[in-house]
Amino acid sequence: MLRRAVVDSWPLFLGMLLLMLSNGLMVTLVTLRATDLGFSQTEITFMQAAYPLAALFGCLVAPRIVAAVGHVRSFGALASLCSIAALVHMVTADPYSWAAMRGLAGFCFPGLYVVSESWLNGRADNQTRAALLSIYFITQTGGAALGQFLLYIPDGEGNLLFVIVSILISLSLVPMLLSARQGQDFEVPARLSVRALFRISPLGLSVSFLNGLSQGAFYVGLGLFGVAVGLAGDQVGLLVAAGTLGGMLAQFPLGALSDRIDRRLVIAGSATIAFAASLAVGLANETLAPGAWLFPAIAVVGAFTLPLYSLGVAHCNDRLAPAQMVAASGALVLVMNFGIFLGPLAGGLSITHLGAPTLFYCLAVLQAATALLAATRLALGAQRAQEPGTALPVGHAATPVASRLNPEAQE
Repeated sequence: MLRRAVVDSWPLFLGMLLLMLSNGLMVTLVTLRATDLGFSQTEITFMQAAYPLAALFGCLVAPRIVAAVGHVRSFGALASLCSIAALVHMVTADPYSWAAMRGLAGFCFPGLYVVSESWLNGRADNQTRAALLSIYFITQTGGAALGQFLLYIPDGEGNLLFVIVSILISLSLVPMLLSARQGQDFEVPARLSVRALFRISPLGLSVSFLNGLSQGAFYVGLGLFGVAVGLAGDQVGLLVAAGTLGGMLAQFPLGALSDRIDRRLVIAGSATIAFAASLAVGLANETLAPGAWLFPAIAVVGAFTLPLYSLGVAHCNDRLAPAQMVAASGALVLVMNFGIFLGPLAGGLSITHLGAPTLFYCLAVLQAATALLAATRLALGAQRAQEPGTALPVGHAATPVASRLNPEAQE
């Protein structure tokens, strides 16, 4: 049954892979090209922050667009706008227009994820939901990591890679639209307020926010860090890929461990290791020249930092009724995206004003706060949930619609 579901869904996974290849490439490419054009680190930081800021609104508005005009029209319109946004970078050379285009892409991509996740949900049943969600996560994360390797393509004039981003987005339309169910219904997910969710699971909500800060600083800050320490463009991409792949590979074992022991203990342990790894990278960078050691070190930081959002979501779900899970995910996504908006500002400005190693000291502080919160809740909070669910991988690009693929959310 799972094999049939995967075969039936291959156009969706192919379309998502192409989208994430383009998105992963774009986030690093913009930093590198902006540096070549003479943008300051502060300008690049605020330009990159436009994407998560617009994504905040996109997460709120996109489901309503899909509900109003349907999946096919929504996906076609939003993908076309993203393709245009990539091409505009070729004909302008100022931080304001580039920030506007990053904002446009940030607004549109959540809508593309909503369409993809709702189509995938329409192909899932209770026996295949968890597996399809895992494959969806691997496709998203793997695509973002593989996109970094496109930076190895020679691009003397600096425009070819922007064209490739546009082509990848346009190509994603083909399998996605050909596989669309024209008459598929769509409901805007209900919402559970942030305040109400905090009363239910203060740790789950806090981890979502802190990990959003960490992911925002990590993905945008790594590019600025690589440029600041003198890495070549393709090496900067490899740095981002190493951290992303580290997070993907650690997601499943950490999730499985949290299903067996108290999730708060796993959150505290993972954050503690991430704290130590971040601190070690920062200190090592003070004395050592960038070299081969940096890439596995970044992979370790990513491995114990990026999965924390999924662990926080699972901890929160343990305390929710099934009917609340989809609504609660809206609040979790909103809080995480607010953190992702602030993260590039914290990471980028710390590099600009305090030096490249400060990015990792900033990450270390965030992981220390996460570990302290988890340890405090472990000591003073409620007992472990009597019937904990299963930790499923959730990427930072997922929307509340993805939570419908969680079999525990089905009443």
